[in-house]
Amino acid sequence: MKIRYFDHAATTPVREEVIKEIIPYFGVEYGNPSSIYTLGRRNRKIIDESREKVAKAINAKSSEIYFTSCGSESDNLALKGIMSANKEKGKHLITTKIEHPAILNTCKWLEKNGYDVTYLNVDNNGKISLSELKNSIRLDTVLISIMFANNEIGTIQPIKEIGQIAKSNGIIFHTDAVQAIGNVKIDVQDLNIDALSMSGHKIYAPKGIGAVYIKNGIKFERIQHGGHQENNKRAGTENVAGIVGLGKAIELIYNDFEKYNAKLINLRDYYISEIEKNFENIHVNGDRIDRLPGNANISFKGIDAGELLLKLDSYGICASAGSACTSGSLEPSHVLLAIGLKEDYAQGALRVSFGKDNNKEDVQYLIDCIKKSINNLKDE
Repeated sequence: MKIRYFDHAATTPVREEVIKEIIPYFGVEYGNPSSIYTLGRRNRKIIDESREKVAKAINAKSSEIYFTSCGSESDNLALKGIMSANKEKGKHLITTKIEHPAILNTCKWLEKNGYDVTYLNVDNNGKISLSELKNSIRLDTVLISIMFANNEIGTIQPIKEIGQIAKSNGIIFHTDAVQAIGNVKIDVQDLNIDALSMSGHKIYAPKGIGAVYIKNGIKFERIQHGGHQENNKRAGTENVAGIVGLGKAIELIYNDFEKYNAKLINLRDYYISEIEKNFENIHVNGDRIDRLPGNANISFKGIDAGELLLKLDSYGICASAGSACTSGSLEPSHVLLAIGLKEDYAQGALRVSFGKDNNKEDVQYLIDCIKKSINNLKDE
């Protein structure tokens, strides 16, 4: 059976061009980048070149890019590192109720360790209120951390306005851009972003590699101790193959940005319009305009998303629920609850996220299989 993959928000396949680029660093180019001999220096050079590619993609300086193992580590380093290094100013952080668990669980850890966190509400489309953000700022507010785009419902936040509010109040602004990288053009200088997290496996690079941008002059402390890698901010022998892969992948995706995103938008809009034509009692979750190009999160009233996913899997379809399946029971996600979705809709949220290898034929097959699956579930 042919596998049709519609879960690119979860992870992406590694591009052939990226695989070709990284293969030498598993064998021939095996030197430790910290070594002074030629074999090691060559790997140091390729890391520097990859750092330049990542920096260029977001209009940052290469000295502001720190490689990590993933987006979650990048979030931890940004939040814990910045809050710890700036505690003389205060211990207050502002975030939202719909952040990724990498942010929310880091905030919980910070609260247990004496920090104070304000969690902003969102509207029915998943957007924050700028006035609520302004009203939440205190004299001891050190950091605002608001995700660029939501991983479940695809809503893109008013990042430029948030950055301006932070700047005008002398507050550091961090954004979790794991879902936005490659799907949105990002200029950290224009948007007044002081820190930004990203992950390779969302943009056709390998798993196990990420990066964090932290603007020069922003104080932050390391959270992982050991050697002096990454300008003494992130200990551990560098994942050279992963770093090379991230550099190549981010270069490729932004070189082809307009064509890539236009394709995703066309597939997404066709899918949503066909679902709206062919199904009753559905709800499109997230902002209809300010949303990621490949994201379509739709709730089917009265349907168990976990059961729907199993039916779709039998047809070779990979997608995901807008809810987290645990121990055989389906609980509405914190994101769907935050946007005020009723339980009979929240239980049936199906997230589809398109990628570069999907086509209209795939999408039509997906729609047909959803129709058959839902009819089967209703008959059971």
